Amino acid sequence: MEELAVPYYLFKEAGAQITLASPKGGEVPLDPRSESIIVSNSTTKRFLKDQEGMHLLNHSVQVGAQHAEDFNFVLLLGGHGSMWDFVDNPTLKTLLEHFNQRHQWIGAVGHGVAGLLSVTNRMGALLAKNRQLTASSNSEEQILGSTQLIPFLLESKLIELGAAYTKGTDFLSHVIVDGTIITGQNSASAKAVAKGLLSTPKESPRHIVQSGLPVNN
Repeated sequence: MEELAVPYYLFKEAGAQITLASPKGGEVPLDPRSESIIVSNSTTKRFLKDQEGMHLLNHSVQVGAQHAEDFNFVLLLGGHGSMWDFVDNPTLKTLLEHFNQRHQWIGAVGHGVAGLLSVTNRMGALLAKNRQLTASSNSEEQILGSTQLIPFLLESKLIELGAAYTKGTDFLSHVIVDGTIITGQNSASAKAVAKGLLSTPKESPRHIVQSGLPVNN
């Protein structure tokens, strides 16, 4: 929930037109683990009372109805469901490849980075290979007790695919920028990833790291 609410208000305050999409369209289910965050986070509480935001959440458009040229950037949000819904999703894969081919920015937070696993470049090579990326870490999964509940460990999978994976302190903001890809390690990274997307430069920087920053919403 935090990964949705925090960027949502940053984008809205910047005057952006927001499209919320999901694999099947319609109502987007929330990760039950978000309940503890909702209780303590003013931004997520605000979102739950926001009629416009909740309408977008309950009436998302289906991935595949979009064209990359109609957007400035795309942001992939996490929750453990992304580990199933984003991986090997041909429609999402095609959309992200179009973004990449057009040198448009792609952001991903936490488990949302799973959406990049099958994406390829113009040469047919995996986009993640040799790229500086971060995502939910093995140690964070262990602390949450989820290692046996998910189909794979995202950190291990990225390393297996040849990504240059890095992580910061568990549950603190850690953000990597490589080319036109911005990835954040966890929910605490959502704010920095969203700000990065809003301030994307015309020429793409490489290997920029922001790490270990606690985020106050």
